[in-house]
Order: sequence, then C-alpha cells, then structure tokens
Amino acid sequence: MSTDSDAAGDGKMEKINVRVPQSLLTQIDEVWEERGYANKSEFIREALRSAVNPPTQLSTEALEHLAESRKQREQGETVSQDDVKGRLGIDD
Repeated sequence: MSTDSDAAGDGKMEKINVRVPQSLLTQIDEVWEERGYANKSEFIREALRSAVNPPTQLSTEALEHLAESRKQREQGETVSQDDVKGRLGIDD
C-alpha cells in the first residue's frame, strides 16, 4: 500500500513536528508495517487524510437493514440471485 502523495497531486510535501504520547507511538510502531505501509510517515499521513475527509458512514437505518438481512440469511429466508432472475424471467 502506498499513499505517499499529496491530495493535490503536485508532489509538494511539508515537514511538521507533532508530539504524541509514548503509548500512542508504541501502538503506531506495532501496526504501520502490518497494515502494509512502507513507513510510519505514510501511516500517519493516511490517518490525517481520514481525519480531514472521513470515510462515509452508513446511516442508522442502513445498519438496521443490514442487520435484518443478516438475520434473514442466517434463518434461510433469502433466495439466490439466480432464483430471483428465474422468477422474474431475466436472462444475462
């Protein structure tokens, strides 16, 4: 995984100094490589990007629908895509 570029795409980077608690730095040291980052800086840049542009969150309603769907699947109350296509007379 490489996120070693800036959002504007112009390649300009600026160095900043940041103080973090030792316990947080220890956690960063434990996970950055496991998650496929080339170095700690890439990991921290990606964390900063996520803070500025957080990933889309599903609404409470969408999460409830997903939970209901999982429950239906576990109880065998679902049908396959092929079954639905057959019932609706849809050909690929």
